[in-house]
Amino acid sequence: MVRQPTSRSSSGAWQWQRTAQTQRALLDAAREIFTEQGFAEASIADVVERAGSSVGSLYHHFGGKSELYVALWQEHQQAHEEAASKAVAAARQSGMSDATELFCAGTRAFLEGSWQRRDLAMLFFAGDGPPGFEVMKRRRSGEWIGQNDALLRLPDTALDRLYAAILTNLIGEGAREVAMAKTRRQANQIIDAVIEYARRLMDAGVWKAAAEQADADGEAAPGEAGSGDGGSGDAAPAEVPPARAADPADAAQVAG
Repeated sequence: MVRQPTSRSSSGAWQWQRTAQTQRALLDAAREIFTEQGFAEASIADVVERAGSSVGSLYHHFGGKSELYVALWQEHQQAHEEAASKAVAAARQSGMSDATELFCAGTRAFLEGSWQRRDLAMLFFAGDGPPGFEVMKRRRSGEWIGQNDALLRLPDTALDRLYAAILTNLIGEGAREVAMAKTRRQANQIIDAVIEYARRLMDAGVWKAAAEQADADGEAAPGEAGSGDGGSGDAAPAEVPPARAADPADAAQVAG
């Protein structure tokens, strides 16, 4: 995790800019080195040489190689979340309120990010991370499933949790395939396929049964606009990545 400056003096603005530039250089260099060599084979010396920095600076800003790797992952996840949230917000502003279409808008944005940052996506899928990283990923995946379950307003039963997990993992596996695609055209085909599979899942099974039951009870169907997000209008129903606060979300993230 990036370490923030603890104080600001009269020259604090300049120092903050210099700190941000150093952190950015180290992150960019780490991205190149990790994706070229893998985490285990990469050395701190290689990272700081590529960044034009120093070992002391790396430890000061990040704490070590493992923390630098995790910071890259967190940045990747945040990019997923922001893209999905913006896509859903734009869809809502255009007048779209159907839960399935909102879900698919967020999912498509997430999967697009897996193509745009496919080097990072494959790095984090490779299983060659620091100790404890796979546990972090599993914990985050559990959060995604819980958020999708809540956003769809499904009852807390084993079958409903399974349904939310299937949707979430579908997008996660889709993200992996998108990142592995050889061409943009192939990536687009995979994205379209994931969206189609998600639509089929949401048009049948638990989702359809829950919606029909809600209609019979005279209530709003699960996941309709405004439900599950406190009426904020910019939270994404069943977006894949986890939200930092009220934003429900990597896709797909799944993933990372």
